[in-house]
Amino acid sequence: MGQKLASLDELPVGEARRFVIGEEQICVVNLGDAGIRAVGDLCSHAEAWLHEGDVEIEDETIECPRHGSAFDLNSGAPRSLPATSPVPAYTVEVVGNDVLIEVN
Repeated sequence: MGQKLASLDELPVGEARRFVIGEEQICVVNLGDAGIRAVGDLCSHAEAWLHEGDVEIEDETIECPRHGSAFDLNSGAPRSLPATSPVPAYTVEVVGNDVLIEVN
């Protein structure tokens, strides 16, 4: 089991939040019925914070606010250019009201 990151009530559906654990900067998104996802917060193409981008619940993606690359919130893989490299993806678990995350 991972370490506590947040409570569910701190993560509004359809919005992204930034958390820092150690040296890891993490973008956490509540996809509603699809669950909570977490990826690295720094875009792999340009130094922009993904938590400032738009969340697409149906596609389970987040769009970089700087150049518009979309990243898969399940795998961290880019789904559109100009990004070609993935961002880290993290395992998230919800236990009761606690959101837990695995960070290496």
